[in-house]
Amino acid sequence: MKIAFNEATTLHNSILKEDLELCEKHGYDYIEVRLDKLKEYLTEHTTDDLKAFFDNSHLKPYAFNALEFITFRDEAGYQQIKDDLQFLCEVGDVVNCKKIVVVPTFDIGDYTRSQIKEETVSVLRELADLAEPYGVKLAFEFVGYPTCSVHSFGDAYEIVTETNRENVGVVLDCFHFHAMKSSIEDLKKADPDKVFIFHIDDCEDLPPGALRDHHRVWPGEGAIDLDAILSTLKEIGYSEMVSIELFRPEYWEWEADRTIRVGKETTEKAVSKYFAVDQRV
Repeated sequence: MKIAFNEATTLHNSILKEDLELCEKHGYDYIEVRLDKLKEYLTEHTTDDLKAFFDNSHLKPYAFNALEFITFRDEAGYQQIKDDLQFLCEVGDVVNCKKIVVVPTFDIGDYTRSQIKEETVSVLRELADLAEPYGVKLAFEFVGYPTCSVHSFGDAYEIVTETNRENVGVVLDCFHFHAMKSSIEDLKKADPDKVFIFHIDDCEDLPPGALRDHHRVWPGEGAIDLDAILSTLKEIGYSEMVSIELFRPEYWEWEADRTIRVGKETTEKAVSKYFAVDQRV
């Protein structure tokens, strides 16, 4: 299994250029490039500069993260989503990054389950059609907050199945899976080819519905049953990649080198119980 770094883990203590260099230093295989850090990078660099880095490094781009709140947008907001999608597809075409994480609205409001499903399927189909000419896949990420419109793996997988596009799959994030008690049985029934991205993390031991991103901790240091998730992934035949993604303010205060190093070490330790990993440094 290949190991990736998600830039949320160093959200406030580094820039893309530094993350690239440190991920290469610490032996990561992939990086998930954040949209905001990418736009900042391109104020002083070009997409060709980014391509040159990847061309001359072991580290490769795996996905862009993320187009957020893609559903129930007003006209201007939805147009911005499509503009950002076009931008990421064009950059991805240069640097060979062919996956984009997409996230539903956090505001469940008074929308019914059927309205949420209808809206989400419709939006995913339209965005998938826009991405398809570039060979880009959309990874749909449910969020384990009670107010999020799609907050369980089962619901997200059902939406992806109904969307019925080859270039649409799910993000499995351990934190979000645990936070609203997604069913391990739903994961056991999943097609591994529809799991486009796997995020690993852990969290403090709070009740369902109370957890938020800042409660995340390093893999193996919290309350998530990572063994159940990892063993199920092995059982269904998924072994593509794992990406460390935390939003812990405490870790943002560390030197980026330390954060990226510890992320690699804790991920390798958790995953190597079930999968072979390349422990290059």
